[in-house]
Order: sequence, then C-alpha cells, then structure tokens
Amino acid sequence: MKAEKAWSPLHEGEIAVQKRVGVLDEVSHWAPHAIRPFMPDHHRVFFQQLPFLVAAARDAAGAPWATLLVGTPGFVQSFDPKHLTVGSRPLQGDALEMSFFPGAEIGLLGIELETRRRNRANGKVTHWDDKGFTVAVDQSYGNCPQYISKRIWRKADTNLDKANISYHTHLDDQMKSLIVQADTLFIASGIQKANQEERSRGMDVSHRGGRAGFVKVSSDTCLVLPDYAGNNLFNTIGNLTVDSRVGVLFVNFGNGSMLQISGNAEIDWDSVEVAKHFGAKRLINIQIDRIVQLNHVLPLRWSPSNGPVRELRLVKKIIESEDVTSFVFVPRDNGQLPLYRAGQYLPIELQLSDNESVERTYSLSNPPGEGKYRISVKKNHWGWSPVYYMITFH
Repeated sequence: MKAEKAWSPLHEGEIAVQKRVGVLDEVSHWAPHAIRPFMPDHHRVFFQQLPFLVAAARDAAGAPWATLLVGTPGFVQSFDPKHLTVGSRPLQGDALEMSFFPGAEIGLLGIELETRRRNRANGKVTHWDDKGFTVAVDQSYGNCPQYISKRIWRKADTNLDKANISYHTHLDDQMKSLIVQADTLFIASGIQKANQEERSRGMDVSHRGGRAGFVKVSSDTCLVLPDYAGNNLFNTIGNLTVDSRVGVLFVNFGNGSMLQISGNAEIDWDSVEVAKHFGAKRLINIQIDRIVQLNHVLPLRWSPSNGPVRELRLVKKIIESEDVTSFVFVPRDNGQLPLYRAGQYLPIELQLSDNESVERTYSLSNPPGEGKYRISVKKNHWGWSPVYYMITFH
C-alpha cells in the first residue's frame, strides 16, 4: 500500500528555499502546527480590536498589490473560527478597488503597531457588497514582533482639499523621499496557477521593517529590499521564486498617504551587493511596473517611530556578586547585531504576558565587536523574571 503523505501548509517554493538555506527539516516539523486552517480565539479577538488591516489581492491583470482597509475598531468581526467579516473596502481609485469579489484569494495582516503584535489570515472572499466583504480563512498564523517600529495611532479627519490619487510608471522625488525615510513597508505576493486547490497557493501580505533607509532606490523604476533573518517559513521569498510578481505598500504615517507599487521581483541570493546591506541575508530587487499614489486619504495618523526591534535570546547568566548578575544575549534569528560603541545602552522590552510588558534600559557591559550583547543588572527587592527580550535600534 502507498503511504499517505503528511499534510503540509508549505508549497514547493517555500520548501525549495528552506532546503536551499538548510532549515527544511526543522521547519517541516513545526510548520504544520503553527499554520492552522482556522483562527484560534485570541486571533479572532485581536482582529476585532484593530483600526486597520493590511490586505493583499490581485487586480484584473493578475498583478498583486497591497493596501490598508480602515474602520472604527470593531469593523472586523469573526463569528466563527473560519471566517472574518470586514466592514470596509478599498478607496475609489485604489489599485485593489474592484479586487475583493467572491472567489478572490486575498491575504490579510492584522498588525497592532503600538504593541508590535501581528497575525495573518489568508483565504478566499465568499461575499462582497458596498459595505465590505467576508473571507473564508484557509491559513492562520502569528508572527513575532521582530523589526516592527512602535507607533501610536489616532483618528484624523481626511482633508478633501489635499486628497488626490494619481497613477505613474516611475518614481518621482516625493515618492523617493518617502521610501528612503521609511522604516516599514508591506509586501504582497502569491502564486496564481490554473489549479488553485491547494491551501497554500493563495495570496499573502507580510510586514517588512528595518532602520530608516533600509530600502534603497537604485533607479526611477527599481527598489532594493534587504531580506533579514526571520522565522524561516519564507512565505514571501518562496512565493516570489515561483511567481515573481510583487506588490509593495509604503504608508506615510504622518499625513495618511499611501504609495502602492506593483512589479516583478528577482532574488539576489549571494552577490557582492548583499554584503552592502547590513544584516541582509539576501536581496529582493523589484522592477517597478505601475504606481498608485494616494495622498492624504487615510482617516488615521500615527506617532513618530521609536525604531524597529529585534528579539533576543538569553544564552548565558553570570553571577558577578551577591547582587549583580550579567546576562548575555544573541539574536533569536541568528542574524548580525548592530555594532555599538563603548558606553552605549540597550533599551529592552520585557514581555511578561500577552497583555503586559515593561521597558527598561541598561548599559552594555561587554566590549564592542563580540557579536553579542551583555548587560549587568543589580538586583532590587522586586526581582526580575522576563519571558523574552526585544531591543530597539539607536
């Protein structure tokens, strides 16, 4: 008898990339448990408290795009673990204005910038009307807070005098300025084939972050996006190795504008250019086909960023004296840490539970250039027992 093949949420592109970088055995063990065909209850509650969603879909020509869907918290509802109902739709003139019809495959990302929480839900639209749409979820999974820049949102009136939408094929100076100052973007990808029966062949939208300027503009029609160490699922890179079409969204968090870009991506795995981008494992070179500029259209504004975070792993605890202990950290993603000078400090966020975190700042106590961070902490009567650690780049 032929042995039944175990179900996997991963498609051939993701598997090929995981094999290439040597993580296939590890990922194939835990991915079927992490990527679910339904939403756990805490994901459903999370989506319902958000003021916006990031969404990915394809236009009539099959090109992927990403956009923001905005509403009063509660505009997203989940009446069962398999469905999300979204009481919003893309703006008139948005690249995805007509893309959320029944049967359309879409990717959704719920991201709470103020807490750095994010969860994904991908699936197919089952209903669409002038109020919004409902999606049947095929894949649901969470992501760590790594590389997310913390921002606080607030409501704002849309200025109709300034609001406008325009269409382009080349980046102008205003667009370039937004891109080179950005520390956050959203990237849409997917696999479009005649046979869409497998769950993992739909759309996906992912967050990308880094220090301001991490995305480079190499010409009026080309962007260079570094790909840093992450969770090793390689959802985006895996999609792009099979279907090179890509969508990128930049948000002007200060004035409520959006810059939508669609084009084709080529992966630079190991050329000399990769080393020029600090911490990059590979590069995504994006050749731009079309651009939609939506100025002053969002009824939300966000506070300035305090920089992206990295998740750290405690690898060593050293008892220095009766009341002083040193803690040695390395990045959980095994990537490079930013270099620092003697006397610099490390802002740390301690996640005590899903709903509670505290922030502390400690001077680094090890010499620069060791590829790790050490802090020395004096014990007080409150004690200290963090669960995991995140750092902010300064």
